[in-house]
Amino acid sequence: MKSKNIIILVFFLILAVGFIHVARVGFMMQPTKYDDNFFGIETYTSDIDNDLDGIDDQTDILTNAKNYVETKPKYKSNYYEGGYPDDGYGVCTDVVAFALRGAGYDLRELVNIDIEKNRGSYDIETVDKNIDFRRVKNLKVYFENTAISLTTNPKEIEEWQGGDIVVFQKHIGIISNNRNKYGVPYVIHHANEFQKEYEQDILSSRKDIVGHYRIS
Repeated sequence: MKSKNIIILVFFLILAVGFIHVARVGFMMQPTKYDDNFFGIETYTSDIDNDLDGIDDQTDILTNAKNYVETKPKYKSNYYEGGYPDDGYGVCTDVVAFALRGAGYDLRELVNIDIEKNRGSYDIETVDKNIDFRRVKNLKVYFENTAISLTTNPKEIEEWQGGDIVVFQKHIGIISNNRNKYGVPYVIHHANEFQKEYEQDILSSRKDIVGHYRIS
């Protein structure tokens, strides 16, 4: 009986050591995030406060992008009569839409207005304001028409600021204020249903960056 208890005790000790090791390895595998100050980069702030909440637009967009992904939206492409998802689901464009909405920009209305003004720039057969602003290709055109265009080279790290918008060929996201050890910023985005983290170090590895914009 005594030897059996010893075996059980040893078993649980081994199990405990294993858990500690796994936890330690997991902690060590967590990427270190750096900020602008670490690289001597001056953090950009906008001169505009569109919604008059006392927070400049650049900071507002970044903060609201983070607030949106903290709700952990599930990935699914649905159609909504009001345009904006209201059921906990969403896609990549919704990260941008909710980030701008929180700063006082109704992307649904703004994209629709630009489509009506510059119809020839958009590859759209039938205009539908409830879905047009949730298409990456449409947002690429909209930001090209209305925002400040910036570098698409991730190595030009000082040109990338939290709250900027990055467009890939079939994807879109908000630039984070966190950077990797090389100074390249993380991206706040929603790519697929299997994504575990919404803020990821993907900018350096993407070869399909087609746009980088800042709201002006």
